[in-house]
Amino acid sequence: MNRLYKSTIAILLLTFGTITSCTNDFEEINTDPNNPVSISPSLLLPNAIQVVVDRYWGHSTRYQRLNIDAAMCWIQHLSRNIYINAEGDSYEIPLTISSGTWNSIYNESLINFERIKVLSETGADFENANYKGIAMTMQSFAFAYLTDVFGPIPYSEALKGTAEEAINSPKYDSMEEVYAGILADLMEANDLLSTSGPAVVGDILFNGDIMKWKRFTNSLALRIANRQAAKKPAESRAIMTQILSDPIKYPVIESNDQAAELIHFDVIGSRNKMFDVFSTRSDWNISTTLIEKLLDLDDERISVYAQPLADGSYAGLPNGLTDAAAGTFNASRIGLKYLDPTAPSVLMTYAEVEFIKAEAALEGDITGDASEFLESAIKASFSQQGLTMPSDYMSRIGGVTKESIMTQKWIALFGQGVEAWNEYRRTGYPVMPAPHPNSVFSNDGVLPTRIEYPTSEYSLNKTNLDDGVSKLGGSDNMRTPLWWVE
Repeated sequence: MNRLYKSTIAILLLTFGTITSCTNDFEEINTDPNNPVSISPSLLLPNAIQVVVDRYWGHSTRYQRLNIDAAMCWIQHLSRNIYINAEGDSYEIPLTISSGTWNSIYNESLINFERIKVLSETGADFENANYKGIAMTMQSFAFAYLTDVFGPIPYSEALKGTAEEAINSPKYDSMEEVYAGILADLMEANDLLSTSGPAVVGDILFNGDIMKWKRFTNSLALRIANRQAAKKPAESRAIMTQILSDPIKYPVIESNDQAAELIHFDVIGSRNKMFDVFSTRSDWNISTTLIEKLLDLDDERISVYAQPLADGSYAGLPNGLTDAAAGTFNASRIGLKYLDPTAPSVLMTYAEVEFIKAEAALEGDITGDASEFLESAIKASFSQQGLTMPSDYMSRIGGVTKESIMTQKWIALFGQGVEAWNEYRRTGYPVMPAPHPNSVFSNDGVLPTRIEYPTSEYSLNKTNLDDGVSKLGGSDNMRTPLWWVE
């Protein structure tokens, strides 16, 4: 009995010890290394950047290419020679452009920037103010993109689906409210970004160069402030003056090598999306509107934007022609620079910053000589294309006016069709020529003023969508003007 009792006690002690050991190690044993509970911001950042850049510059999936199929045609940088009625040039677009833009930016980009902010804030697992500043800048860029193409959007409640008090049906904020939030976030982002702060990994835009991030942040604030200047002049002047009067605290893009652009590599998945599209299909030409303007100015940028015909000349294709009518034209295709798989996707350039200054100086929103800023902008655009501006070029543009500034900005924004479309809708420049007699346009013949909300919002968030449409100030169609129209 004594021997049996001792044996039983020994077994129980051994079992208890084993259970205690397993309990102490339970969390470690049952943690799946392939599904970590907390993920580093460096792993979220690359794809979050890639998604919004691709959507802005030239997404490669057919029926989802807002920039290539729609905006670049609407703004008459490009024209279509086939599929004209189906893919944008006739002012008609498939619903997938709307849904693809909306869903990808919210679900694959904005939500991941929000996670980066949470993971990198003070006291968090990956505390790093530079990550948070980068995420705030890219969120601002993405929200600006969405509000500039749709109008009122879910903003203040948009990313709270996983919050402690989850919001799964977010309200719509007016464009004025979205712009105010963006500008506040950009000013905070500039304060967070520090060249003496901790390094960041996974930055595919600037490779961890925090000074370039600060320059992009403040240049983007100039873009937003200038765009709303006609509606909120006092606030916009204050912001632009604050930034431009203190270049140490608020550096901006001051050269082409500081531009915000994503460099690509010649491997599948990383290539320039315009290459993916234009190198395999030939249904785009350069618009007659752009070709004729460049020829009128004897502007050498035509040799970069367009390929010459067999005889060395350049010719454009009018926008909105039927397929049959378009087939009778011999027109230039897009320049070889844009058929390079490593060509960059451009978000913001030195030229654009100088154009903003030129317009703001002309309007009296900042101090400075509008003519000098305009000349600097045009020089930067030529240099960006590997060219030198002719010494007499300023005499060709007809003086320094709102129209000449915005027309030159339109030329310089080639490739950034969404941005050029924003500026045309805001200012009405450049003045577009009368349509070709054989052109046929949808949308009541009105160059689109916005794109319609995705159908998913009508089924999933109808009440808030209706409120958003009321803030839009018109119907959910492609003819209602946006808030910042001058």
